[in-house]
Amino acid sequence: MSFMVSLFVLSALIFFHELGHYLAARRVGVKVEVFSIGFGRKIASFQRWGNEWRLALIPLGGYVKMKGQDDSDPTKKSYDNDSYNVKTPLQKIFILIAGPLANFVLAFFLYFAIALGGPSVLSPVIGKVVKDSPAFAAGLETNDTIRSINSIDIKTWEEMAKIIEASDGSLSIEVERAGFIQHIVLSPKITQTTNMFNEVIEKKMIGIGSAGVTHKLELGISETLSYATNQTIFASTMIFTGLKKLIVGEVPANELGGVISIVKLTSDASEAGWMSVFFFAALISVNLGVLNLLPIPALDGGHIMFNLYELIFKREVNEEIMVKLTIAGWVILFSLMGLGLYNDINRLIG
Repeated sequence: MSFMVSLFVLSALIFFHELGHYLAARRVGVKVEVFSIGFGRKIASFQRWGNEWRLALIPLGGYVKMKGQDDSDPTKKSYDNDSYNVKTPLQKIFILIAGPLANFVLAFFLYFAIALGGPSVLSPVIGKVVKDSPAFAAGLETNDTIRSINSIDIKTWEEMAKIIEASDGSLSIEVERAGFIQHIVLSPKITQTTNMFNEVIEKKMIGIGSAGVTHKLELGISETLSYATNQTIFASTMIFTGLKKLIVGEVPANELGGVISIVKLTSDASEAGWMSVFFFAALISVNLGVLNLLPIPALDGGHIMFNLYELIFKREVNEEIMVKLTIAGWVILFSLMGLGLYNDINRLIG
């Protein structure tokens, strides 16, 4: 059942991406010939609104085939009034960017739904206290709840961590222990740790770990909008940063995951409840949006790059160069997919 949920989530995210392209193309008068979810052999299809709606065998992507556009052969063009080729560079960019934009919008609404349901967050309850750390020396104990730092109320573990990291000098901490309030003063110490990209970094810490206690946030409408916006921006920034680190070699290539990782993690999320599925789906949706904006000719970002060239220099990219770049783009894309699949298989058997 969880595997079917994974396929449904992945197909839904692809559908919304392609729907963005579809609606934008129709808006500027481009005929859409095929709207496909999946690649390869056609499983089912029907005709509606002047185009074919198709479900294909391999559910690892999708595409909208517009009149005059064919990624498999960029030389195939049409110059009819309803063709992609006769539209201005700005109109083409509008069509191309609409797909990734649809993924960002979908992620926002998924985060909004999570916020309405009350997102679960880590409570500021102490689990482990590191020996000889500032927290250990000051007398903090397991199951202590941090209520405030320097008179700032603390509701989540994340709030507490940010205040400690940005602190300057000693901290006055209000702690609840067994129903009683205690006041403790300590000074954070710069300590080595690892970040979400598994890199060793240094930051101010006091030497405590979370007890894993969670609670639901009660958010008003403005806080709900703010939560959805901040989460969408955070996810986008995280993925952009991860890609940059992967390209420059700061993150090893074996950290790259493929479709097996996506299906497995979505499956795991489905077992944890609908809110976990929404959260992971939002993250993957942002991932699809970001990846499709990369300047690789086989992706939306590559086509945007060609149209920006035409917009600036008032001429199309040389046809021979475009064909070679498109082939190179497909090679890069399939190489990345192959690496992700190889890493996934290694994780499964390792």
